[in-house]
Amino acid sequence: MYNYNNEVKKMMEKSFVMMKPDAVQRRIMGKILSRFEEKGLQLVGMKLLQIDEALAKEHYGEHAGKPFFNDLVSYITSSPALAMVIKGEDAISLIRKIVGATNPKEADLGTVRGDFALDMGRNIIHASDSPVSAEREISLFFNNDEICDYEMVDDIWIYE
Repeated sequence: MYNYNNEVKKMMEKSFVMMKPDAVQRRIMGKILSRFEEKGLQLVGMKLLQIDEALAKEHYGEHAGKPFFNDLVSYITSSPALAMVIKGEDAISLIRKIVGATNPKEADLGTVRGDFALDMGRNIIHASDSPVSAEREISLFFNNDEICDYEMVDDIWIYE
């Protein structure tokens, strides 16, 4: 039988994922969350929060000055969002595949955006695009004591 050891643990990474206000308002959070869990990814942090303007501007700071920036801030602060930290082997790239292309019109069916979104302005979900982004975004939304690092009993069945 396979022995789950530190070698596997070293390959694990954490990603930041946020279900945006349209996912909350459309009551599809559970459907979306199940996609990550069914794939074998581990939820290690989660909270429903009303994002304020300052946090929104910091989170989307790379878009400051662009024509859509103010609309983006208004949208993300318009209703609660569900912030999550998800862990797994190559989690960042895997989550991006599950989420689909940023523009829902280009997202494949079977992805979150391909199945649930129609418009770029209401594209359901955000997922970190790199380890640097993941670290920055996790630290914006979570304190260290809000992330639960724990072992899943089914890891030996998911990771070889």
